[in-house]
Amino acid sequence: MPTTPLSHADALARLREGNERFSNGTRSLETFVGQARLREFANGQAPFACILTCSDSRVPAEMIFDQGIGDLFVIRVAGNVVAPSLVGSVEYAATVLGTQLAVVMGHSCCGAIKATVDVLQGKTEIASENIRDILERIRPAAENVLSAARKLSEGREIEESLLLKKVIRANVRASADHLRHGSRVLENLCKEGKFAVVGAEYDLHTGCVEFFDSVR
Repeated sequence: MPTTPLSHADALARLREGNERFSNGTRSLETFVGQARLREFANGQAPFACILTCSDSRVPAEMIFDQGIGDLFVIRVAGNVVAPSLVGSVEYAATVLGTQLAVVMGHSCCGAIKATVDVLQGKTEIASENIRDILERIRPAAENVLSAARKLSEGREIEESLLLKKVIRANVRASADHLRHGSRVLENLCKEGKFAVVGAEYDLHTGCVEFFDSVR
């Protein structure tokens, strides 16, 4: 098991390389090794990156980045939103496991994003209070995008696919910013250059991940 954590720049490079393999259909043999990996990490872990992403069944982080058991600390929640327990999970990865990179990854055609936009446009109602909690965390980013889109459209119909894409990205950026500044622990680590948070979007059609931020 690795004992020296990767720098955030090296971790991001490894994620980029892994996603390129995945999207090209040339996955690493290492990710298919079963029992050897199980034994290696049975008594501890040292993931090189933390991925906060959506619960969508089409967004399996380990596969998308062509990584195996023990490589990634994955947190999944509908809409890749940030709540106290999720912040705490990232803090654990950073302070206990020594992980130096967190990626907030949204994805195309996100159901949670669409549900939020539909509610804001009066097309549907919220199904439960628990779902409301998720949508309320997406709402600020969605409202900002909708407000800007209405001003630019000057009364013309807004293209839904473009609107959703903008909200997906705005929501990722909001979640990433929350991790950077909504936790004193993570904010201090970022200031000290010991941790970094980047946003990203996964394309369900191509298998490619686009990162919004760079790190050094």
